[in-house]
Amino acid sequence: MVVMKNVIEFKDVGLNFGGVKALDGISFEVKEGSLFSIIGPNGAGKTSVFNCINGIYRPTSGEIKIFDKSIKDMKPDDIANMGVSRTFQNIELFENMTALDNILIGAHKHINYGPVSSLFRTKKVRNQEDEARNIAEDVIDFLEIEEYRFSYILSLPYGIQKRIELGRALAMKPDVLLLDEPAAGMNNEETEDIARFILDIHEELGVTIILVDHDMNMVMDIATDVIVMDFGKKLFSGSPTDAAKDQSVIEAYLGVSD
Repeated sequence: MVVMKNVIEFKDVGLNFGGVKALDGISFEVKEGSLFSIIGPNGAGKTSVFNCINGIYRPTSGEIKIFDKSIKDMKPDDIANMGVSRTFQNIELFENMTALDNILIGAHKHINYGPVSSLFRTKKVRNQEDEARNIAEDVIDFLEIEEYRFSYILSLPYGIQKRIELGRALAMKPDVLLLDEPAAGMNNEETEDIARFILDIHEELGVTIILVDHDMNMVMDIATDVIVMDFGKKLFSGSPTDAAKDQSVIEAYLGVSD
């Protein structure tokens, strides 16, 4: 039997903002190769979990490990260099740049040269820039956005913009991908498309995915594991099927029918 290692581990993590507990002693583990979903009502603490994982917030208490290494003193760029990338709840793209240029920003994580090499356009610079361009083009093909390659973000439909943001995160070639509300604001067709791409990233590229989304149908269809949060606490941990039948989940998230 193959035992999958933990890629993310939360141990009694608390996060306070003044007198408000955004996270209240939450613990969970994300196994390598899983498509792990965090669900719960607005204000449950889901995005706070992401912000703790990638170093935007520092927990008030407890410990977070990535690949069995504590991230206590790490900055966001240190964590990104460990192989963690993310998308955001609100689109964070450069509107006056093209789709290709936005995706290249993610690919430039793989570039490592100094200002002198850049000034003289050395062979190393040219090779690394070619590599970044190839990564970006592969992502564009993978996400089926070839026709928008040279289009400016401002001119593109919302669903395509969300796909481009996913592409920028994917261009970093992550081991762990954090997706914060990837289907938010999308129509049914766009939601089906983004769900298909998430599954492809997970199954074809072997990326461990942690997903936050309010679309319960999508979560139930694609997630392998689920935790349910409410008021910064973990209510449930298990399979999506069991989550849908759990009474505490029904009361907190799905609503109670009389």
